[in-house]
Amino acid sequence: MTQSLAYLPSPDRGVWMLGPVPIRAYALCIIAGILVAVLWGERRFVARGGEPGTVTDVAVFAVPFGLVGGRLYHVLTDWQTYFGPGGNPVDALRIWNGGLGIWGAIALGAVGAWIGCRRRGVPLPFFADAVAPGIVTAQAIGRLGNWFNQELYGGPTTLPWGLEIYRRVDPATGRPDALNGIAVDPTPVAIVHPTFLYELLWNLAVAVLVVWADRRFRLGHGRAFAVYVAGYSLGRFFIELMRTDPATRVFGDVRINVVVSAVVFVGAVAYLLLVRKPREVPPFGPAPTDDAPDDREAVPVDTAPADGAGGADGPNPKRSP
Repeated sequence: MTQSLAYLPSPDRGVWMLGPVPIRAYALCIIAGILVAVLWGERRFVARGGEPGTVTDVAVFAVPFGLVGGRLYHVLTDWQTYFGPGGNPVDALRIWNGGLGIWGAIALGAVGAWIGCRRRGVPLPFFADAVAPGIVTAQAIGRLGNWFNQELYGGPTTLPWGLEIYRRVDPATGRPDALNGIAVDPTPVAIVHPTFLYELLWNLAVAVLVVWADRRFRLGHGRAFAVYVAGYSLGRFFIELMRTDPATRVFGDVRINVVVSAVVFVGAVAYLLLVRKPREVPPFGPAPTDDAPDDREAVPVDTAPADGAGGADGPNPKRSP
């Protein structure tokens, strides 16, 4: 009895009904993560010299693209669940039931971010560096949704932080329903490695690493984002090896996300080694010429007299041709 109290319990359910409307913990965690990523990204973007409101504007494109990309990656890498024997293809559209692949979310989300950055005249690498720690923190928050759904766990363990898994049933019919059901028996059916928790803690550590490295080395041109990608994929590689949930296997019996993590890690490290440019300095865009007026928003300067002569800092400065 004393030993069982040391284990981590799972929530007895992941869905609450507000009248006829289901309130899903997984969806709430995803929304909370997006809000954190946008708010923190906005703060970092402005601190680096960007224009306020840009991150929010770009998120209008990046977030829906990312959600679609994450779902597509999940379905493509776990297609037998939806299109194999006994599968229901319609379930592929039910994103609220869980199932988002981070690599697809980052890839297609980057396309949406590129569209938003083009509209605001901001280089995508500059934007990516600003939002990198917020994105990995959002991933950590999203992993709490896996806890409520009793998913993404590893094999059996006797460690004191082992996760209790309960049998959930539909209270109306008594039939097993792991996702939408309720645990009516407090006795766990398994004690497993909480790999979702391992990844959550790793993601928070990566966020700290990105912030530290960015401040220490003044990273620019996407290098802070590359630190995030390299750090996350390194941890995901080992955590993925611990998971026991069904997954698409390649090269014999290797989980596909293990392979993807290794490839992405190598690519991110290569980018860090090859790109050595200093951090970008806003405002962006080409310098104006004599016959092309500068129509970009002016950088605020100290107020000077109307005739441009006098004042503590002299005439209102202009960019050299």
